[in-house]
Amino acid sequence: MEYIVSARKYRPITFDTVVGQAALTTTLKNAVKSGKLAHAYLFCGPRGVGKTTCARIFAKAINCQNPTAEGEACNECESCQSFNEQRSLNIFELDAASNNSVEHIKTLMEQTRIPPQLGRYKVFIIDEVHMLSTAAFNAFLKTLEEPPAHVIFILATTEKHKILPTILSRCQIYDFERMTVRNTVDHLKHVAEKEGITYEEQALAVIAEKADGGMRDALSIFDQAASFCQGNITYEKVIEDLNVLDAENYFQIIDLSIENKVSDIMLLLNNVINKGFDGGLLIQGLAKHVRNVLMAKDPQTLPLLEVSDQQRQRYQDQAKRCETRFLYQALKKMNQCDINYRQSSNKRLLVELTLIEIAQITQPDDEGDSAGRRPRRLKSLFMHLMRQAQPKTAAPQVAAAKPLAAKASSPSKPSQPSSPSQPSSSSKPSPASVKLGGIGFSWNNLMDQGKPSKINIIPGTVSTTIPQQKNAQFSQEDLELQWMAMCNRMPQELSGIATRMKNMNPTITELPQIEVQVDNSLIKQEMEDFKGRILSTLKNGLQNENISLEIRIIEHQDQPKPLTRREQFEKLTKENPAIDKLRQVFDLELA
Repeated sequence: MEYIVSARKYRPITFDTVVGQAALTTTLKNAVKSGKLAHAYLFCGPRGVGKTTCARIFAKAINCQNPTAEGEACNECESCQSFNEQRSLNIFELDAASNNSVEHIKTLMEQTRIPPQLGRYKVFIIDEVHMLSTAAFNAFLKTLEEPPAHVIFILATTEKHKILPTILSRCQIYDFERMTVRNTVDHLKHVAEKEGITYEEQALAVIAEKADGGMRDALSIFDQAASFCQGNITYEKVIEDLNVLDAENYFQIIDLSIENKVSDIMLLLNNVINKGFDGGLLIQGLAKHVRNVLMAKDPQTLPLLEVSDQQRQRYQDQAKRCETRFLYQALKKMNQCDINYRQSSNKRLLVELTLIEIAQITQPDDEGDSAGRRPRRLKSLFMHLMRQAQPKTAAPQVAAAKPLAAKASSPSKPSQPSSPSQPSSSSKPSPASVKLGGIGFSWNNLMDQGKPSKINIIPGTVSTTIPQQKNAQFSQEDLELQWMAMCNRMPQELSGIATRMKNMNPTITELPQIEVQVDNSLIKQEMEDFKGRILSTLKNGLQNENISLEIRIIEHQDQPKPLTRREQFEKLTKENPAIDKLRQVFDLELA
C-alpha cells in the first residue's frame, strides 16, 4: 500500500474540516448559498494555513450541481466526482512561480473565452500570484477587471504587498490567520487517533510551537516525530529528534536568578552550549519564557499563553515567585543582548554577562552588579566622618580634677572627652599626619572637633580649614597633586577653563611663591577672575597661608614660517642633489 504523508492524507475536503479559519469558511459558504459570487478572490496569509485548500473546496462548491443547505459540495454529482478524480475541465490551477511570463498569462486568457462544458463556472486558481512579472500583471489586468460571466479567478499568495494595487482593488481579499497552538494540537490529536499513535500532549505542543502557525508544517513534523518515536510520541524523544532546547532549562534559569545563584547558571549555560545550542537561541527562548511568565501573573492575560494546560500551570506557579519588576528588567536586558548579539565578537561572553545581570536584579542595592563598594558608598562614608567633625554643644562644666581622678582609678570605664575649654595633653589624642589633599581635607581636620569648619572656595567640594599649620612646607609634587585635584573638583560651568588648567604646569619659583604660565591674555584674564578662589583652595590644601600666585603669559619666540611641500622638496634637493636626479629618471612630479 502506498504511503501518503499526513499533510496530503488529511487535507480538508469540505469547509467544515478546515482548521482555524472559521470566519472565512463561513463567508465562503454563505456566498455559495446565496449565489452572490465575485469575479475575483484573493487569499493571502502565511504558508500552510489552507489558502490553496480553501480555493479548491470553494471551486468545487461553486460548480456543484446539488450543494447542501450549508453551502457545501455534495461530493456525489458529476462535477464533484470529476473534481475528486482530478479530471475536471472547469477548474484550472496555475503555479505562477514557474509560469510567470506574459505568454503563460495570454494562454490562460485564451482559455477564459471557452464556456464551461459542465457546470456554471470556469474557475482559475493561480497560486503564488505575487511571482508574476510586471508585464504579466499588466496583461492580466484587463481580463481581471472585466472577465466573462462564466469565469471566476481565485488568487493565492503569501506576500500580498508584492501585488500591484490595481490588482488588489479588483479582488475580494481574504486574510488567513496563523494556526494557534491549541488548534494545531487538537488537529494533531485527531490525526494521531486515526493513525493509532500514542502521544503526550506536551510533545504535541512542542510540535505545534515548532510549526510556527502552519498546519502543513505541523503535520510534516508530526510524521517525522512518529517515525523517530515508533508510534509513541513522548516529550523527551520529540525534543531530541527536533533538537529543541528543553523548556526545563528556562524554568531553572529563572528560579536560579531569583536566588542569585550565578555559578549554577553559568554551569547550566555551559551544559546547553556543549549540547550544540547557540547562546543567542537560549536568550531568545528565555525572553519568550519570561514573557509567558509575565502574562501568567494576571488572569486577564493568561489566555495569551499558547501552551498546553500542564505548561500553563507551571508558568502560573513560577509567576507567583517572581516580582513584576524582575521580569521587566530581565526582558529589557535580554532584548538588549539580542540586539547586540550579531555585532558581538565574543558572543558567549555577551550571553554570560546578560545572565549575570539578570541573576543580580533582585540583589540589594548595597551588593550591586559587582558585589563591591560603589563610589556612592565611599561618599557616604566621608560624609559620615565630616558630620562627626562638626562642632557639638559643649557639655556642662565639671571639675577637672574629678574626671582625671576617675580615669586613674577606673581604667575599665570608657574615658570621657575633656571639655573644649579645658584642653589636656593627656586626654587629647594626637592628630594623625595622613594628608588627603586630593579629597580636600585631612584627618587632622576630622580629629579636631572643637574647631569650626568652612566651605571650600572652589564650588563642588567641601573641606575643613587647617588652623594647626599656617606655614607648612610643600614640594613640587604636592603642588601638582593639589592643582590636579582642584581642576577635577571644579563645577560644570567652569569645565572649559578646568580642562585648560589641567594642561598647565604650576611651578614653585621661590617657596611659597607659585607661577603659572598661560598661552594668551584671554586665558590669563579668565583665570584672574577667580584667582582668589584658586589661592584659597591651594592654601587650604597645602596648609600654607603665605602662598602667592602669579599668572604669566608665555613669551613666544619668533618661529620660522612653515614650509610648503614644494619648498620642503626644493630644500631637500639643494641639500641632496641625488633626490632631484631620481625625480628626473622616473619623470616624477610633485602632486
